[in-house]
Amino acid sequence: MRWAEILLLLAPAALFLIWHRAALRGEPGPSRTMLALGSAGLLVFGVGLAWFGVHQHLPQGSRYVPAHSEHGTIIQGHGE
Repeated sequence: MRWAEILLLLAPAALFLIWHRAALRGEPGPSRTMLALGSAGLLVFGVGLAWFGVHQHLPQGSRYVPAHSEHGTIIQGHGE
């Protein structure tokens, strides 16, 4: 799990360095299609986050009970 977090942290910097090296060699930047697809992906990601935040919340005044183990079975986290 820790490696996934590190890769997600370093991915933007790695993409920037690749783009920067290509620009130094005189190669053109990404195509308009790639920029449009990337922008569309970010838009879908943002809409998904907004939907999740609106529809997956606990009611006002409820208390969150974290996941725990009872008699060898895992009980999922939930609100009370």
